[in-house]
Order: sequence, then structure tokens, then C-alpha cells
Amino acid sequence: MCNVCHKTFTKKDKLTRHNRSHTGEKPFKCDICGRCFSDSGDLSKHRRIHTGDKRFLCEFCSKGFYRHGDLVIHSRAHTGEKPYKCELCSKHFCRRGDLSSHHRTHSGEKPFKCEYCGKYFSRSGHLLLHNRTHTGYKPYICEICTKDFCSKGELVVHQRTHTGEKPYKCDICCKYFSYPGAFSKHRRIHV
Repeated sequence: MCNVCHKTFTKKDKLTRHNRSHTGEKPFKCDICGRCFSDSGDLSKHRRIHTGDKRFLCEFCSKGFYRHGDLVIHSRAHTGEKPYKCELCSKHFCRRGDLSSHHRTHSGEKPFKCEYCGKYFSRSGHLLLHNRTHTGYKPYICEICTKDFCSKGELVVHQRTHTGEKPYKCDICCKYFSYPGAFSKHRRIHV
């Protein structure tokens, strides 16, 4: 039985794998790119990226995928299918994992604990990003100025300083903004 969420398992290896969802541990490392995984099967599927083996093709747009599950989820963007429904608020989701994470917004559960400071998180990805504030690990590097970032999102926003891209448009005055924070602040002037 899991000591964190009390879920039970019939096999010890499944409990071990499950425990990694709470700790964020990813012991299986790709020898080509260094990306880490919590499950050896996920690492095996990941290796297809390096071989270029995109055997699963979307019937709508012909985009290729390394895993069938990724194709199924992608196809829902075309069909609008959201088969996973929250019984509490009726919100629908494309992925089961997104529904599970969403449930925590209702329960307040935060099963992912930072081993450095003890702070808890509702999503393992949030813990992973938070851990980088302690370790200083910044894997995303700007190719133009070599500044490094903790998350891909931070890098994308930073790159707009070089490209001048302004993807946020005010529908009221047609002014454009590079950053969501600046856009939100601007919208308040119209209220």
C-alpha cells in the first residue's frame, strides 16, 4: 500500500513505480539526450524519437507520432472529443491524467512533496519545476543569447525579446503584447 495516497497494489514493482509519481524520481535516463523517465517502458518508447520511427499517422493532418496513445490524444484536437468528465463540476478532458489532476482542485490534495523544503504540490510537473529552484538546473537555453531557463515556457516568452513577437491582442483597442502579464494588466484599463 502507498504511504502517501493509500492506493493498494498486487505487485511490489507496481507500488515502486507508483511511488515515483509522488517523489518525482526518474531513474531511467536516455543515453542519447539525457531525458529521464520514471518507467523503463516510457524510456523505450522515447527512444523512437531518436530513431525517427513515427509509425502512427493522424488521419486528419498526417502528423506522425511515436506512440499510438499520443495519436489518440492528438486526434481529439480534431474531433473535439473529451471523454473524461469531472463528476463534481462537469468539466470535460481529453486525457485521463488531466482529469485526475483536476480532481485535486476540488479535494485540495497535494501528494507531491519537495524533498528540499517540504512544500507540497498537486501536480508532479509543478514539483519538477519547483525542484529546479533548489538545484539551479536550467535545461532550456536561448540559442541567440545563451541565457538559460527552468521551463520551456519561460524560454518561449524570453525569445520574444529577440523576435519582437506580440501574440496577445486586446480586442477593444487592438494593441498587441508580448507577455501575458502585460496583456492582463492592460485589459484592466478598459474595465
